[in-house]
Amino acid sequence: MRILLVEDDDGVAEAVTEALNRAGYLVDRVADGETAWFQGDTESYSAAVLDLGLPRLDGLTVLKRWREAGSNLPVLVLTARGDWAERVEGIEAGADDYLPKPFHVEELLARLRAIMRRSNGQSSPVLNVGALALDPRQMQISLDGNLLPLSVQEYRLLSYLMQNAGRVVSQLELTEQLYAQDFERNSNAVEVLVGRVRRKLGRSLIKTRRGFGYLIDQPDTSEKNTS
Repeated sequence: MRILLVEDDDGVAEAVTEALNRAGYLVDRVADGETAWFQGDTESYSAAVLDLGLPRLDGLTVLKRWREAGSNLPVLVLTARGDWAERVEGIEAGADDYLPKPFHVEELLARLRAIMRRSNGQSSPVLNVGALALDPRQMQISLDGNLLPLSVQEYRLLSYLMQNAGRVVSQLELTEQLYAQDFERNSNAVEVLVGRVRRKLGRSLIKTRRGFGYLIDQPDTSEKNTS
């Protein structure tokens, strides 16, 4: 999944980027509010980590603009100014959570996973979709209780499809979530990646909708066994 990191402090940005990459996320980092506002408004992200003290445009203004434009992007706000009034202002501007500096990257990862779970209506840290189970804390996906030997890109692909179970995800959307901004978006890399994952978990779980994209079905839990 693709994360937008908005942070003008190079040291903090490098530490957070490294932690997010280790956790299986693809990170786009920008260092000013104007670029952040544009990126969040025009690109597809699973979540944003947003510092408030930014050059050119402050973080609260960026957040307000995203929300005014109708964006539901999960946003974790970072700031060095930890007084309660500013926390309230950040939450009321539309932040999903708030983390004052300095912080441990493990807490940032935990809070980021939590706001993404909430945005998907998920309460448990482990995401279950039929026989598939995703544990983002361990970067592991299992099928019928058996761990799948996945590369980082394979994990990202399957994780994103599971997070969006029941919805057809286009090849362009997957390319945006899995690869860097300068990646050739007309390449067949996603198709090749899907083929590799299918060889590991069977062809039936990831369905192709010709001309539209790929789908993992959300099992129907409404039917009750009346026997």
